[in-house]
Amino acid sequence: MRWGILGAAKIARTDVAPAIQLAKGAELVAVATRDTDRAAPFQALAPELQVHNSYDALLADPNIDAVYIPLPNHLHVEWSLKAAQAGKHVLCEKPIALHANDIDQLIAARDTTGRLIAEAFMVAHHPQWALARDLMAQGAIGQLEHVEGCFTYTNRDLSNIRHIADMGGGGLRDVGVYPCFVTRMTTGMEPDRLRADIRTQNGVDIFARVWADFADFTMSFYCGMMQARRQQMVFHGQDGWIALHAPFNGPNYGDCRVDWCDADGQITTRHFNNINQYALMIEAFGRSAQTGAEFACPLEMSKGNQVMIDAIFDAAA
Repeated sequence: MRWGILGAAKIARTDVAPAIQLAKGAELVAVATRDTDRAAPFQALAPELQVHNSYDALLADPNIDAVYIPLPNHLHVEWSLKAAQAGKHVLCEKPIALHANDIDQLIAARDTTGRLIAEAFMVAHHPQWALARDLMAQGAIGQLEHVEGCFTYTNRDLSNIRHIADMGGGGLRDVGVYPCFVTRMTTGMEPDRLRADIRTQNGVDIFARVWADFADFTMSFYCGMMQARRQQMVFHGQDGWIALHAPFNGPNYGDCRVDWCDADGQITTRHFNNINQYALMIEAFGRSAQTGAEFACPLEMSKGNQVMIDAIFDAAA
C-alpha cells in the first residue's frame, strides 16, 4: 500500500512516517507541504519521496493508495471526505471529528466510495491491550468494579494548536479520548451517566476530571496538557486487578508493562517495550483496506467515543 501524508505535523514526522516505512506491505511515497524544509525529515526516510505543494495535488496523485491525515482537529472531517472522494483510503488522526454527529457523513462516505476511513487509535492494535481484553474476558479479576485512569503532558506554548479553540484544541480531545476509548474497547460497554469538572484557559480545556457510571462498573479519570507527564490505566475487579503503566505511549512514558493480580494474590507481569504500535496499526489498516478484514477501530467505534467526549463537555457545562 502506497501512502501519502497531508501535512508535516510532528506526529507524522516522529511516529507515523517511520512506522509506514517499518510496516510490512507499506511504503511512504508522498507528502504534501508548502514548506520544503519541513519535507526534509520525510525525504530522509524515503529518498524517492514526492513532495506536493498542496493537499489537493497529493490527493490527485494516482500513485497513492492511502493517506494519513495529521492536520489540526477542525480539518479532519473535511479532508477525510475529500480524500475518500478522491479514491484514497483514509487514516485520520484522532479526534476524527469534533462532534459525534459529524462522523455520520464519514460513515456514509466510507460506504458509498468503498474506501476505508478510520481513526488512528494506535492503542487498538497494541498487544498489551489484547492481553487486557483477554484477561477481562477470561474472568481473571472477577466482576469488574472500577476503572481508573490518567493521561497528562506538558504543553505551555499558547501559540500551539492545542491551545487554540477554533482549531479544536484542548486536552480532552487530545488525550482524554484515550481513557474513554480503552475502557469502552476493553469492556465492550458504554457509559450511562457522566459527571465532569473542566478547567479552561483561552477557551480550551487544560485539565479535566471525569466520573462515569457504566451498567456494571464505575470509572474515573483525569487528563490535562499543562501538568507533569503521566499515564496509567487500572481495572479493579472483585477478585483482582489489571494495571497498565504506559498504556498509550509506551515506552515513552516509562516501562510499558501489564501487571495483574489474581484471586490468590499472585501478581504476574508482562513487558511490551519493543512494540511499535503505529506500525501494527499501518499493517492492520492495509489488510482491512485490501481484503475487507475487520478493522479494530471502525467509524462506529469512533462515533461512540465521540459521543462520550461530547457528553463530558455537556456534563461539565
